[in-house]
Amino acid sequence: MSITYRPWAEGDDLELLQILGDASHPALAEGRALLRPASESPFVRTIVAEDDGVPVAAGVVSEASVHPERLWVYIEVARERQREGIGSTLLAMLKQEIGGAPVQRLRGKVALDSPGATFAASAGFGPLQHSQIVVVNRQALPLVPLHEDGSQVIEDLATGSVELTTALWEFYRSVHQWDPPADLSVGRVNQLFLGEAAGAHGAVVLRTNGSITAFAVSYAAAPPDNPALDAPTDEPTDVLLGWDTTAHNPTFALEQLLALLVASYPVALEVDESMGDLADLVAPLVADGRAEVVQRTLVVAD
Repeated sequence: MSITYRPWAEGDDLELLQILGDASHPALAEGRALLRPASESPFVRTIVAEDDGVPVAAGVVSEASVHPERLWVYIEVARERQREGIGSTLLAMLKQEIGGAPVQRLRGKVALDSPGATFAASAGFGPLQHSQIVVVNRQALPLVPLHEDGSQVIEDLATGSVELTTALWEFYRSVHQWDPPADLSVGRVNQLFLGEAAGAHGAVVLRTNGSITAFAVSYAAAPPDNPALDAPTDEPTDVLLGWDTTAHNPTFALEQLLALLVASYPVALEVDESMGDLADLVAPLVADGRAEVVQRTLVVAD
């Protein structure tokens, strides 16, 4: 074995894909997307490990625009070359590279109970947040009537809405105090979470006494315009489900909106441990088979 280490070069992504194969978990796909040439703004450093000129592993540290208190770190080693110390060497080299970075603390994302999680623990990274993707089945919840006094309404809202963007960001900051977000402008938040590049397609909100108490943003393609083709499907729609975390009993509003969403289509929701109200709502659905946890991810930090 003659392992050498060098900076990222053009064409490494294709060569590594041949060695590493397709990403078996979204955490791998997200990590691989960070692999790119060195940069100062945003701060990025990438190192590739080669065996006789053939890339067998890569690692990167990258500045995070939304959560600036830590750098993202990602390391992947070809399966047949694991447990040879290559990953540990890459991590040590990357730590040496971050002297000029805006921050020196690191975070990573791994699939729960995976080799990556084992490596992170052995390298001194501890759990920061546990996240699940939960698919809620069609008609998993009965429809919950709106208040008869007219104080509640369901409304479609454009993803460019400043009101929706503000509500989303207030919710996001509230449930991410475990890794505090940056102070972003409304325009930047909209671009990151509700813009075309983010894949946001549409949004629906539940208003109570005029204020948004719960909202859902869809990240899937629009259903067909032809009503004859617009039939219930078993393919879940990715949805960001949020709420006013200062409201009284937000679980009730969440249940109302989620029941409406799954009346015709299953939905896939990301549920962090910090999202107590949503976690409490979906837990019994998972327990009795009306929903299923399809992915578990761990955010770790040094």
